[in-house]
Amino acid sequence: MTIAEPVRAPRVLVTGGSGFLGINLLRYLHARGYATSSLDIEPFGYPDMTPHVRVVLGDIRKRADVDTALEGCTHVVHCAAALPLYSPEDIHTTDVVGTRIMLEASRDHGVARFVHISSTAVYGIPDHHPLKEDDALHGVGPYGIAKVEAEGVAESFRKAGMVVPVLRPKSFIGPERLGVFALLYDWALDQRNFPMIGNGRNRYQLLDVEDLCEAIVRCLELPVEAVNDTFNIGAKEFLTMREDYQVVLDRAGFGRKIVGFPAAPAIWGLRFLEALGVSPLYKWVYETASKDSFVSIEKAERQLQFTPKYSNRDALLRNFEWYIAHKDSFAQASGISHRVPWKQGAIGLLKKFF
Repeated sequence: MTIAEPVRAPRVLVTGGSGFLGINLLRYLHARGYATSSLDIEPFGYPDMTPHVRVVLGDIRKRADVDTALEGCTHVVHCAAALPLYSPEDIHTTDVVGTRIMLEASRDHGVARFVHISSTAVYGIPDHHPLKEDDALHGVGPYGIAKVEAEGVAESFRKAGMVVPVLRPKSFIGPERLGVFALLYDWALDQRNFPMIGNGRNRYQLLDVEDLCEAIVRCLELPVEAVNDTFNIGAKEFLTMREDYQVVLDRAGFGRKIVGFPAAPAIWGLRFLEALGVSPLYKWVYETASKDSFVSIEKAERQLQFTPKYSNRDALLRNFEWYIAHKDSFAQASGISHRVPWKQGAIGLLKKFF
């Protein structure tokens, strides 16, 4: 008589668990009954979740740290990444080398599914819309290039037999998100108009983090044949940038407006400021800000049964309400992650003219 091996209760390891997506996902998973673990190089500063998460302080580039974090885990959601304002070396070693180490370790630990969080930055600066999953990939800058390479790594492990869903989310916002969006919120509350690269009539799709979390959970739960693929994830309802971002200024209540600037001189100016190290924006942001940027989510709707709850405007307002409620707690903070306001640099000097 053969004794069946015990089935492990699902435990999900979230890499980058101290980050914006990480903490939102850990809360989302906990609310749905999952056991959770977090691996992050940054301390886990969320008292509300500390009792519910097995926290490992470590680096995805170090196999020993990864092995420790994977103990008892059946699934992985790989959110950790070095963002575009990091050094090119940190971006490559984290986003590419770290992804390979995570996949190798997950394979060796018998992980059932490995959800890889990529980015629509893999499409670069496209010449058509909407973008679909089989469109060409052209990474812009070290971050975009690394994201393309990391997808290649993920694809190689999928071809070798692992279940590796890949999600390409649009820029996502929601509670805990600051980064570049803090510029808009700060200027809105300071009773200023807000400058926009170009005339603002381009359509730029966003995504609420709760919708992204729902797509991730579907990749953990739906049949393998539905999820073992690559998917764009974004809002279904979005207007022009001018119309969507204006809702934040309207909510602030000071009668301020979005003010457009000709794209070419604005971009050249930002290139110069970036070269001097005094711009809060990186190339992929300011090079694409005046252009259409939206993806087709039809594949996710069909295979993942994905239905976004939030429009661009809903997501911006939900994030803004959180910003208003918590702004005193991060008034003196700044950095290069999504969970702190980015330094405004030379752009902050323009505020007095708006």
